[in-house]
Amino acid sequence: MSSDETPRASPDALLAAAERESRGKLRIFLGAAPGVGKTFSMLSAARVAKAAGRDVVVGIVETHGRAETEALVQGLDVLPRTGIAYRGRLVPEFDLEAALARHPGLLLVDEYAHSNIDGSRHPKRWQDVQELLAAGIDVWTTLNIQHVESLNDVVQRITGVRVRETVPDTALQKADEIILVDLPSDELIKRLADGKVYVEDTATRAVESFFKPSNLTALRELALRRVAARVDSDLLERMQGSAIEGPWAAGERLLVCVGPDVAAERVVREAKRLADLLDASWFAVTVERPGRTFSAADRARLEAGMRLASSLGAETHSLVASDIAAELLRFARFENITQIVVGKARPRRLHFWPRHTLVDALVKAASGVAVHVVTAEAPDTGRRGTWRLPSPGPITGYVAGALCVALATITGLGLTEFIALPNVSMLYLLAVLVPAIGYGVWPAISASVLSFLAYNFFFIEPVDTFTVARPHELLALVIFLGVAVLISTIAGRAREQARAAAQRVRATRRLYEFTRKLSALPDGASVAEAAAVELHAALGRASVILLANGGDIAIASAWPPEDRLDTASMTAARWTFDHGDPAGAGTATLPSAPWYFLPLAGPAADRRIGVIGIERPPSLPPDAESDTLLATLAEQTAAALVRTNLSLEVTNARTAAETERVRNILLASISHDFRTPLASILGAATSLIDYGNEIPEAQRGDLLVHVREEAEHLDQMVRNLLSMTRLEAGALDMRKDWIDVVELMNRTVAAARKRGAPQKFVVTAAPELPLIEADQSLLDQALANVVGNAVRYAGTDARIGLSATVIDGQMVIAVTDDGPGIPAETLPHVFEKFVRAARNGGTEGGSGLGLAITKGIVEAHGGAVSARSPAPGQRSGTRVALRLPIAPAPAGEE
Repeated sequence: MSSDETPRASPDALLAAAERESRGKLRIFLGAAPGVGKTFSMLSAARVAKAAGRDVVVGIVETHGRAETEALVQGLDVLPRTGIAYRGRLVPEFDLEAALARHPGLLLVDEYAHSNIDGSRHPKRWQDVQELLAAGIDVWTTLNIQHVESLNDVVQRITGVRVRETVPDTALQKADEIILVDLPSDELIKRLADGKVYVEDTATRAVESFFKPSNLTALRELALRRVAARVDSDLLERMQGSAIEGPWAAGERLLVCVGPDVAAERVVREAKRLADLLDASWFAVTVERPGRTFSAADRARLEAGMRLASSLGAETHSLVASDIAAELLRFARFENITQIVVGKARPRRLHFWPRHTLVDALVKAASGVAVHVVTAEAPDTGRRGTWRLPSPGPITGYVAGALCVALATITGLGLTEFIALPNVSMLYLLAVLVPAIGYGVWPAISASVLSFLAYNFFFIEPVDTFTVARPHELLALVIFLGVAVLISTIAGRAREQARAAAQRVRATRRLYEFTRKLSALPDGASVAEAAAVELHAALGRASVILLANGGDIAIASAWPPEDRLDTASMTAARWTFDHGDPAGAGTATLPSAPWYFLPLAGPAADRRIGVIGIERPPSLPPDAESDTLLATLAEQTAAALVRTNLSLEVTNARTAAETERVRNILLASISHDFRTPLASILGAATSLIDYGNEIPEAQRGDLLVHVREEAEHLDQMVRNLLSMTRLEAGALDMRKDWIDVVELMNRTVAAARKRGAPQKFVVTAAPELPLIEADQSLLDQALANVVGNAVRYAGTDARIGLSATVIDGQMVIAVTDDGPGIPAETLPHVFEKFVRAARNGGTEGGSGLGLAITKGIVEAHGGAVSARSPAPGQRSGTRVALRLPIAPAPAGEE
């Protein structure tokens, strides 16, 4: 964005505001030490909120026996604590489930940094609070400054006490409001002596150790600084969300400009000391002009300065702009920078004209921003100005420039009779433009000098000599030379800018293609392989991807293919995985390793995915552009791995849910279908045992037949279950033989009548039907399932027909009934597992496996099944057809 563009609201600030709208609001009562009155202040404010009509509930409050605090709890709704077993006893803890179920408008949760008992949902209370906020519940809590994670070491140095319970800074930053509860050190010590903080013995020890006046003063300062920093952060977010340009001098924010000069590291250190002195957040920025090139020494100094700034805690940015001063000021306005630190090398002793430097431009244009200048100890070498010419380049450009000048000369000599002499100079300007556009600045400048000489030699009187007779012609030659050099420089500069833009477009397109490729990959292994290949292609170095594997990491992919790393590199990779920071070559951690590693991490801080690395020999210095590209590719790879992992988790969850659903349906079906025959068998067997001699012979026979029939029914259901299991596992064992289809249908009808089917059966068959090759027991089961369905659903007065005919070279066995038919919404699913047709407002009994088994058996024979309802030529009913292939019968079987 240029300096004259209308400022726009920051998308990040708007997104953060939108996310907060859907969450509960968090207010933290922050104190410098125990006993300053955090809980008292929270309860007092809560009573005011309750009086104003808010639904206020006490989730947990630790009164520590203080009477005035206990009095404030009276009259407020208090959630009962839950007991958690710990070392043989129940420990009362905050009941998160009860709080979520109660869902009050405002919940009071004391001691934000408290560690929960083992067995709680979350190990820390601040995590409970985050879940409450995510559920839309407003929470008020309390916190002492010594529990802030980033201040842990500072507090230990001040007090000599290592605080074990800490809250990460991110949990503090998510607070919508921080209320400072402050109390002068003398008053706090007096409260301690009066027993209002601890009991007498504990209070005495506390005064002698933690509660020293000097300690309390230092802790108060830490608390005040943290709250002030939070106010500054809120102000910046408000400005960015409302598109308000800075600076507003409500808090100090520093910007250090890092350049390729000898003062780079000194400037960074001075900026760090100034930031610490002012307790200010700070940024380190480097701005490069399009097409500008640096020597190896300059590039090394620039990258060393940026690495130093990053290691000292600065937020680093790399910008590209033609006007460095304008870009720095634009960045300063957007980030509400109040002070800029910039370096300036001492000029050489011999300077005959004033030089306009970056410092001059900043001082002239900065408004409301203080500019600090740090001078280098070594003088300026004079090699860097506002524009640095690129390297001379190959000889081809100079040859092309000479040829263009020669062509312009020949053309000019041929046209001297037709055009005026000044117009000939235009030909030479054209000759300068060609090498400038095609080869860069230096070939164009050389062409300018050649044009100057050729124009003088061939066209300025006296010709064929470099002598100039008239003074005004000498002036014209000098002007011509100046214009030619200027045009060549501008054209060369435009060429370099175009090349830089083209490189950025190629890099952006490469990242886009890489991201699109990753989005289509189904699993982590494919993502790792694609990332390794892309890294090698983009950076020209060996690459490796290591993914988490049982608490450790293992190589998932490498290019060129490699299945192991040396010990030093593997140690660096594990360190990166464990700590989440870069390691290996070019870093301060295990720099002897020949690989440079970056962590692959998900959106959550504890979601470690793996490590990405590139080979970096010791002779190859760190390269900021390569590191930036690597970091970008690492982010894309991590995002793709998170996506595939989440997709796998969702698939597994769906599979588990489907398995559970099928199990429940199967158990429900089996329990229902098995209960009736088992009850019949049990009843008949009990009657025979208890009243055997009293029951007439004919009735005893009927009971025994009934027992056998019900046992056969049970056997049929068990066979169906076993067949379904074999079909699912692909382990169906078929023993084929030649079968007469008419006998098959007659056996099925006889079995149905034997089981008491009341319907009328009609069997028809076309004349001279061929035999079919099939497994007789499986085909008996398949047809029996279809007939059993017709018996169950068609009704007692229905007519059931079995027919067999040959159609299109296949044997078609059809079972037709004139019952009510199958509902249209159920018909497409009748051959699926656990599908049972609805009848009379309910669902008919049965496991729902019969037709699914029939389909599996027929398809295992190379056939197909189909169902139609109503049956062809009828207004109702159902027709189920089994189509089986007909194989040529062996000799003697006809």
